[in-house]
Amino acid sequence: MSEHPLQALFETVAKVSNSIQAQLSNLIGQPRHSSPTTQTRLFSVSSSSKVRSSENVSTHPQPTDLINKQKGNSASPLTKEELGRATWTFLHTLAAQYPDKPTRQQKKDVKELMSILSRMYPCKECADHFQEILRSNPVQAGSHAEFSQWLCHVHNTVNRSLSKPVFPCERVDARWGKLECEQRACDLLGLTSGFEDKMY
Repeated sequence: MSEHPLQALFETVAKVSNSIQAQLSNLIGQPRHSSPTTQTRLFSVSSSSKVRSSENVSTHPQPTDLINKQKGNSASPLTKEELGRATWTFLHTLAAQYPDKPTRQQKKDVKELMSILSRMYPCKECADHFQEILRSNPVQAGSHAEFSQWLCHVHNTVNRSLSKPVFPCERVDARWGKLECEQRACDLLGLTSGFEDKMY
């Protein structure tokens, strides 16, 4: 068993974080280093509140600093709407990276992630609503296409409840296509015991 009940979630977020860091580096003009071991991170995700002394502490501005600088306001807590947009961006990016032929563990992990979000989302009203949606629309994660379409459908269910426009789900891959990463660095890696992939 992992050292922390949310370790799998942290590891998944860390993988997406690494991909986002590459995009942010390009956006703000930071040079990319050729070796991942010498790269200074713009930000990191950790399951521990303590920073290991072996990690480089970055002097780069944090993403929230960049956003607040563009908006011209000081740091403040996210609004419910900002949190929602960030969450949907994360989930759609995850779905875009989800494999065409996921392992049994990947299917389990994505279902568990949705369940955890529905219980621990920082907006109780939103979490309760997401639980209701999951009860009537169980996670479909048999393939990339199935998961992407399920997520789009669920997102549209939320949008309808908020009187927001719905997104045409046939265009979900065009909107949320796979991240461009060197050497398949963005691929999701589900834990396997070595034999379960052969079962499918």
